[in-house]
Amino acid sequence: MVGKFLNRIQENKFVLWSLILTITVIWGYAWVLMKESLNFMGPFVFSSFRFGIGAVTLLLMVVFLKVGFPSRESWKHLLVVGLLQTAIVFLLVMFALKFVDAGKSSVLLYSMPIWSSILATKFLHEKITPAKLTGLFLGMLGLLAILGGDIWMGQDIGVIFGELLIIIAAISWGISNVYYRLHVQHLSKIQATAFQMLFGAIVILIVTLFMEWGEPIQFNAVSVYYILFTGILASALCFFVWFVIISVVDIVTATLSTLLVPLFGLLFSSFFLNETMSFSMIIGFIFIIFGIAVAQIRKPRRV
Repeated sequence: MVGKFLNRIQENKFVLWSLILTITVIWGYAWVLMKESLNFMGPFVFSSFRFGIGAVTLLLMVVFLKVGFPSRESWKHLLVVGLLQTAIVFLLVMFALKFVDAGKSSVLLYSMPIWSSILATKFLHEKITPAKLTGLFLGMLGLLAILGGDIWMGQDIGVIFGELLIIIAAISWGISNVYYRLHVQHLSKIQATAFQMLFGAIVILIVTLFMEWGEPIQFNAVSVYYILFTGILASALCFFVWFVIISVVDIVTATLSTLLVPLFGLLFSSFFLNETMSFSMIIGFIFIIFGIAVAQIRKPRRV
């Protein structure tokens, strides 16, 4: 079933780019729901529901597709990936959303390729090309433009703290990418996604029990919609489709396509949440996008 799906995507570019556009729109829109969910429950409670439902959905897909469970030797590595990619990233991001606008948060988190490039040079022994150096420099300028602009304008200390938390989350995501390449890459993509999300959801639940036990939760049609949309669509199905996509296209194309996520995040946040974009934020976003794009440039191979 999966094989036929992969063949169809490889043969039809329209289907491929439709899938890429669909998941980046969903991920961009999810930032609005993540921000709005804080009106109904704590950030950690929401993350527990979201990734709990996402993990269950993926595990059902593992069973339905008859993929099988990973070996026990892989569980410790999946636990590390789940801790870095799901637990730490979204615990920090959801807490930071209490202070930082959704659009700006999406831009800062998707500086992740910058940190991945730095770490890959050290731990995966990838060469630092002039393009990568230039890209990293531009990306850093973008982050400094956003943070520096807020500091210069006397932004509330809570906002600055939240922005730093999101940058730490982006670094954690970058570390998880490198760790995945070193220890988990041999597993089936859906296996790795399902079990890292399961372990990450367990860690989030433990933190939630300690930090938000007894806090009020409002369940209604809106809050349940937020949980189901981000859990089933934005977490489980989109990550599955994403891993299918990177199985049939080169990693450069795949990475560049993720730049659409903060773009949609900014647009949706501006439309639904009436968030405004400062000049320093726009400049920072442009620098980060160009930085990541330039870093992906490769020299043509000599024949």
